[in-house]
This record gives sequence, C-alpha cells and structure tokens, in this order.
Amino acid sequence: MSPSRQFHVRFFAILREQAGCSAVDVESAAPTPAALYAELQTRHALTFPATLLRVSVNERYADMSTPLAAGDRVVFIPPVAGG
Repeated sequence: MSPSRQFHVRFFAILREQAGCSAVDVESAAPTPAALYAELQTRHALTFPATLLRVSVNERYADMSTPLAAGDRVVFIPPVAGG
C-alpha cells in the first residue's frame, strides 16, 4: 500500500448534505478518486453511487481512475437538476 497523503476534498449538493460539511482535509493512501470516494463513503456515510459522480482534480475534470498526488484538491460533483 502506498504511503498516506493529504488531500483537500470538497462536496456539493447531496454529498454536502450527507457529509455534513462542504470541505474536509483527508489523510489517505487512496491512489485514485474512486478509491478516495470509497473511503469517504465509509467515513462520512455517503450513500450516493460513485458511478453517477463527476470528479475534478486541481480544478480540472478528471476520470475516477486518475492517479492522485499529495496535496491534490479533489471535488466530487453529483448531477444537478435545474428547475
């Protein structure tokens, strides 16, 4: 397993409601956003499916399999509906 690193994670919409916060600094060895989200689902009782999320790493849209580096800013974005 790779060493633990610090990430800054932001949540929007339903994820913010479920996590009870809009941002959190996380210590994790997760190699990808998918693995990081799986950890966050456990830590924050997130029930939203990862398959429906978009992810941004350092203000750029990325794939859930993008390699993460220490200090990355990761944003998980659920779909939004307008009205």
